[in-house]
Amino acid sequence: MTKSLTITRKDKEEADPPPLEILVLIKRLFKYTRPHAWIRNGLIMITVVRAIQLATISWAFSAVINGPIARHDVRGLVLGSLGFLALCVFTQMTMRFRSFWALILGESVIRDLRRDVFAHLQTLTAAFYQRMKAGRVINRMTSDVEAVRQGVQEVIFVCTVNGGQMVVAGIFLAFKDWVLFLIALSITPVIWYLNRVFRVRLSNSQRRASESFSRVTATVAESIDGIRVTQGFVRQELNAEWFRHLVADHSRYVLSMSRTNATFLPLLELSTQLFIGVLLIVGSYRVLVLNVPIDAVVQFLLMAPIFFEPVRVVGTQFQQGLSSLVGAERVFRLLDEKPDWTDAPEAVELPCLQGKVEFRDLSFSYLPGRPVLHNLSFIAEPGQTIALVGHTGSGKSSIINLLTKAYLPTEGELLIDGHEIRCVQSASLRSQLGIVQQQNFLFTGSVMENIRFSKPGASEAEIIEAARSLDLLDLLEALPEGFETHVGEGGVGLSVGQRQVVCFTRALLANPRILILDEATSSIDAVTEARLQKALGLLLKGRTSFVVAHRLSTIRQADLILVLDHGRIVERGNHAELTAQRGIYHRMHEQFVQNTTVRRGGEG
Repeated sequence: MTKSLTITRKDKEEADPPPLEILVLIKRLFKYTRPHAWIRNGLIMITVVRAIQLATISWAFSAVINGPIARHDVRGLVLGSLGFLALCVFTQMTMRFRSFWALILGESVIRDLRRDVFAHLQTLTAAFYQRMKAGRVINRMTSDVEAVRQGVQEVIFVCTVNGGQMVVAGIFLAFKDWVLFLIALSITPVIWYLNRVFRVRLSNSQRRASESFSRVTATVAESIDGIRVTQGFVRQELNAEWFRHLVADHSRYVLSMSRTNATFLPLLELSTQLFIGVLLIVGSYRVLVLNVPIDAVVQFLLMAPIFFEPVRVVGTQFQQGLSSLVGAERVFRLLDEKPDWTDAPEAVELPCLQGKVEFRDLSFSYLPGRPVLHNLSFIAEPGQTIALVGHTGSGKSSIINLLTKAYLPTEGELLIDGHEIRCVQSASLRSQLGIVQQQNFLFTGSVMENIRFSKPGASEAEIIEAARSLDLLDLLEALPEGFETHVGEGGVGLSVGQRQVVCFTRALLANPRILILDEATSSIDAVTEARLQKALGLLLKGRTSFVVAHRLSTIRQADLILVLDHGRIVERGNHAELTAQRGIYHRMHEQFVQNTTVRRGGEG
């Protein structure tokens, strides 16, 4: 389907979620520092010390000018200069430890945050991953978490240092000349007003920029996964044009944010410079007219930049701080995402299964009011093979999703050995299930590691024996490096048939009581299929099995065949019974036989 070259309304709505309260975000971030309280507390203490040092340096500098230099006291000048130098060295040492400890704390917080996000992702149900693009999830783990890192490592402590510097400098200024200090303090309403106006603009711009970058990331991830389809249908130019629009949209948000920030910072700078000018005029008036000692005014004016400098520094940190808060907001929204369902508190752990499965008047819908399964009822006795047949969209995959407890029934019951599936612990059920799909996923690593995935503690001998028992050992040993062959991301280093050999072996190694085969042999060549059909017979032996297949040759030996149509069972029976009825199954079988004959004729 051709994508529109404009940003959709859905994307616009996703770009501007209601923000979490700033204090709530900061409080939640602060909780992540609790396991590292010793370094956090030490960092806070050293930050306070540094704030005092920066203001004290300026005071010491002005004191040397107004003291020894003004009195022409050489000895006092030398001592004062040495003291000033020692203070500067001490301040730089403090700076080093402040920066280093901030890096340690920031890395520790981000490590724990990423750990929690990943662990939370493992708990979310299949419905979440249908709603949420993989690229958006990746963006939460990368750029959003990195934005939080900058906030923890830099923004918090830089703002604390400068805030403390402003307070200490203010105390010095008030002590030296309280009238001029009150004038300096009058800048506060101006700063508050500018912050209030630009905070909203920058926050909205930052949030939209972050969300637009998520769209970019999601599109890149999707394009990489679908590159063969893109090239196969010659969609490169159209996709590139779509991506150019996404990137241009992201650039507009970033430029809008930059323009706002470029206005905000000069206004802050201008405000502080104007106030210093006002202080100079008022200070001169007090010296010339009111006979205030000039040394007091000079020292005040030398200290004034230390009081106003934090305004500029905090202003430059403002955008980064908002970026960190927006990143934290998006990460915490992901952490707050609730699974569509969880195991009931009274859920029991399943014992070793016999394998009886019963559907009782079961209905199911992915979306409210749009059922895809209607009042299904059937029983699979232990050791039986149940075949699911039907056209695309008939409900076969939905039955599989319910069996694996990826979803829960909307109405009716699904019983496993008499236990209603809502009342059993998911882990105890899935540990006794095995599934082989048409497009089984293989993880980056060796063939041995992928087979062991179903039973992490399995020895190499067990894995080899599993392959031998399926009569597939020679196919695995024939790989370039045997069981140590690297499969590549998603298994791209192996052919479809080789991937299925790995997945069959993986399923047998788990020794499941209930086995699910979802189009497991539909995409492989005839020679490999013949080998896998033999392995399939061994794999099904003694297990309750559910087989979904378009190739009816794979299900002729099934104990029960369910013919589905639009979520309803329209025929049931074994192969002989259904062909004798001359109904839907019979017509599907006739068509399959004709297609097979035509294909073989073409091959001949």
